[in-house]
Amino acid sequence: MRKNRLRLLCATAAGALLVTGSAMGAAQAAAPAHSLEAKLINGEVYVKASSLTKALGGTGTYNAKTGTYSYSSRDPIPDVIQNVSPSVVAIIGKPAGYEDRYALSHGTGVVWKADGWIVTNAHVVKDMKNIVVVMADGKQYEGKTTHADEASDLALVKVNATGLKPARFAASPLQLQVGEQVAAIGTPVSFTLRNTATTGILSGMNRSVSSAYKLLQTDAAINPGNSGGPLVNLKGEVIGINSLKFVSPGIESLGFSIPTDTVRYVMQHFFKYGKVNRASLGIELEESWAAIVGLPTTEPLRVTAVKAESASKAGLKAGDLLYTVAGKPVTSLVELNELLKAYLPGQQVEIVTQTGSKLTTRKLVLAQG
Repeated sequence: MRKNRLRLLCATAAGALLVTGSAMGAAQAAAPAHSLEAKLINGEVYVKASSLTKALGGTGTYNAKTGTYSYSSRDPIPDVIQNVSPSVVAIIGKPAGYEDRYALSHGTGVVWKADGWIVTNAHVVKDMKNIVVVMADGKQYEGKTTHADEASDLALVKVNATGLKPARFAASPLQLQVGEQVAAIGTPVSFTLRNTATTGILSGMNRSVSSAYKLLQTDAAINPGNSGGPLVNLKGEVIGINSLKFVSPGIESLGFSIPTDTVRYVMQHFFKYGKVNRASLGIELEESWAAIVGLPTTEPLRVTAVKAESASKAGLKAGDLLYTVAGKPVTSLVELNELLKAYLPGQQVEIVTQTGSKLTTRKLVLAQG
């Protein structure tokens, strides 16, 4: 069986990190809708010209002599890139273990807060020393990694700066539509190529690809060095942080981004707890064959080991089947991880398990993940 390879998108002189994985699924495109101010007069709907240009971009001119309106469309991508680029930074540093002055690694970051907080991928800054953050205008700052979470592949870098332009992050991935146009901005391959922009579409959502959480899929070109950079929509909002891509002969344009709900979850925990205060059921679980290959399934997760004292007190045992958590069915580890983002260690949830032929509802105190 041929294996595809997933490449983490941090460019290094020593080569990119590789992990194995597979992905399945297809998505249907949907055209975005625009809500425009309008009036109904004598059975005809009249839309304000200003509403049209605001929603679709472009320019319009009214000719009073002829009573006609001329509309010229405009590609929104250049405006999006121009508006977002000041919030995109390049990150470069010398990886540990290399004495050669040219043995550098680099990636990309996004301004999270105006007072010098930069969000990027954890794999970009892992083992990186002598960090330098370079703004779109070329201004340089010394950087320091303050927080990192490998499970989500997100990290925070702090620079001594004020007045930076924070990126606008989309409120929720639920507002996204497969097929909508997106752009990626980053520092691919060479540091001299920083703030490179590429375009494509949102190819898929809720992808379970070598990650603890769901990812967005895009066909916009992203390459080593794009890690930590933004995937943006035509509103100029960051919808994801680019993280990895498939690398294999015959495979093209399969990139993946961390959606904004996960980014917000991790950032909130970083600032409140200093780490991701992740909740866990305190057990090891095994997915069904159908879940592993990405088929729709209702098969439960199987308990393979009980790790936490709270799980043992709840009566869980190896071999039990887990059907629901907090009233919601879980059939994959990614689904479970997404559900547990709403909880903290020490909180209690209700779970439904099966031991032998008996279904049991249990109260379980969540452990530290």
